[in-house]
Amino acid sequence: MCGIVGYVGGKPALDVVMEGLARLEYRGYDSAGVAIRTDGGDLTVVRRAGKLANLRAALADPGVGELTGTLGIGHTRWATHGAPNDRNAHPHTDCTGAVAVVHNGTLENFTELRDALEHRGHTLASETDTEAVAHLIEERYDGDLAAAVRAVCRELDGSFVLVVTHRDEPDVVIGARRNLPLVIGLGEGENFLASDVTAFIAHTRTARIVDQDQVVVLRRDQVAVTDLDGDPVRGEEFHVDWDTAAAEKAGYEYFMLKEIDEQPEAVRETIGGRLDADGRLMLDELAMSDEDIQGLSQVIVVGCGSTYHSGLVGKYAIERWARLPVQVEIASEFRYRDPVLDPHTLVVAISQSGETADTLEAVRHARRQRAWVLAVSNTVGSSIARESDATFYTRGGPEVAVASTKAVMTQLAAVYLVGLHLAQVRGYRDEDEIRSHFHDLAQAPDLIAEVLTRMDPVRKLAREIAGHERVLFLGRHVGYPMALEGALKLKELAYVSAEGFPAGEIKHGPIAMIDKGTPVIVIAPRHALTPKLLTNVQEVRARGARTIVIATDGDESVTPHADEVFRVPDTKSLLSPLLTIVPMQVLAAEFAMARGLDIDQPRNLAKSVTVE
Repeated sequence: MCGIVGYVGGKPALDVVMEGLARLEYRGYDSAGVAIRTDGGDLTVVRRAGKLANLRAALADPGVGELTGTLGIGHTRWATHGAPNDRNAHPHTDCTGAVAVVHNGTLENFTELRDALEHRGHTLASETDTEAVAHLIEERYDGDLAAAVRAVCRELDGSFVLVVTHRDEPDVVIGARRNLPLVIGLGEGENFLASDVTAFIAHTRTARIVDQDQVVVLRRDQVAVTDLDGDPVRGEEFHVDWDTAAAEKAGYEYFMLKEIDEQPEAVRETIGGRLDADGRLMLDELAMSDEDIQGLSQVIVVGCGSTYHSGLVGKYAIERWARLPVQVEIASEFRYRDPVLDPHTLVVAISQSGETADTLEAVRHARRQRAWVLAVSNTVGSSIARESDATFYTRGGPEVAVASTKAVMTQLAAVYLVGLHLAQVRGYRDEDEIRSHFHDLAQAPDLIAEVLTRMDPVRKLAREIAGHERVLFLGRHVGYPMALEGALKLKELAYVSAEGFPAGEIKHGPIAMIDKGTPVIVIAPRHALTPKLLTNVQEVRARGARTIVIATDGDESVTPHADEVFRVPDTKSLLSPLLTIVPMQVLAAEFAMARGLDIDQPRNLAKSVTVE
């Protein structure tokens, strides 16, 4: 959730921290704040509820003064404990104002900690769990901030990233993590801490991941990492292979619009280079022997939100091609039902950020049961990559908008590749058929690009129906997961009641929601089930619905039953989600913009859900 930045170096810290927070605002925008150690030796904290613009306005107030210093920390918040107001905004300080702390995560024992602190005479001014940390550090501090942070971390239950500074240590920023992401940016005469490399990519592309229960001592010319006992630990550096331009709007009004248009290239990058010299599909990322793949008894896909929908499509593909039973699980529920797993189970865990708390817990549960876990993630060095047996990195580049578009698209490409690889190794499809399916998949980027050229009528329709408070989505077969995804996008961006259903279920309750003019979006690519789907379309149209059908080029069977038809190029039915998803992304974005909403930062949401 929350975004965190720490900096020590030679540049004005306020500028560096604010620039980093702007790049991390997708992680939360309930409030924002900074703590800067000024050249005069003061530790000045400024924080405001709302988006980063409110903090900028506060910093421009002449009463704040010039925050001229080269060390600072900052935070943009997604609220958990305490309402999103000025009082609960980070950074939090101790009784003396000497300690400043920013925090991402939740502390499960904060009530006990607060009660004990208050009993010992501390005054806590906020409703947050974080503030307790500042007061605990105050008690433990004896001139060594790193030692105090290590001692406090041992008292904390839950998940956290902490970044801490102290007025009396003018050249030190301390970071610590448990379960949540923290990255070191290694510069020349300056160093950084952040939740995501995007925060410092304008300054350095050399980074290092902070691992579980490690503490970082950050100075301008030195970085030291220890465990909670203070013993040094080694780590590997990595290079970030995209630049700031990838995370800029490039003339688009919103990041989401840019990211929708980037989808053809993102898919092309994800599926590229997958055939060997003999024309066989390569998926080395799975890291399983052919013998182990042949011995698999089941596949379980876990995800949250849009990644869950990608998994549902994967179920159709893997079962069809590889003839393996597939279960798709909502990650937050997975471990609580005590699923039956064993060494013959492949678990595919999908997370764009690689930091989704529920998906990480599902991974941990699966590995305890000795299942083989393949992570699918867009983020190199993420927690899910480090905790899984193997990782398939999608190559979508940075995705800033909260509502996922190109990340979902690349996840679809990934599950298709997994399905084809399993089929190839298990021998359920001959080599020619595997190559044929891969050839169809390799054509998808061009077809997606073609769909994007056809979106003006979709935008017009979205503006026409933007006044409706209820929209239904229907589909069959792989159209059903896309109906769920279309509904989710509209809920995320426009805050309307949008629901996706298997079309055959419409008579079992949902049809009661239809009244005159209700928009019903029908995902109807050419398929053997299309005639049955059209019967469902007739049923809702007879009740007064406005039927909007996404159909395949040349399929005129849908025309008599639709008030509007939007066409996508013809492709294999299993691959059709790569195309039908695009009009729904565009529709949701344009619908929300017509209502005057910010599509990059929808209310109450954050890009990465790092709390359970």
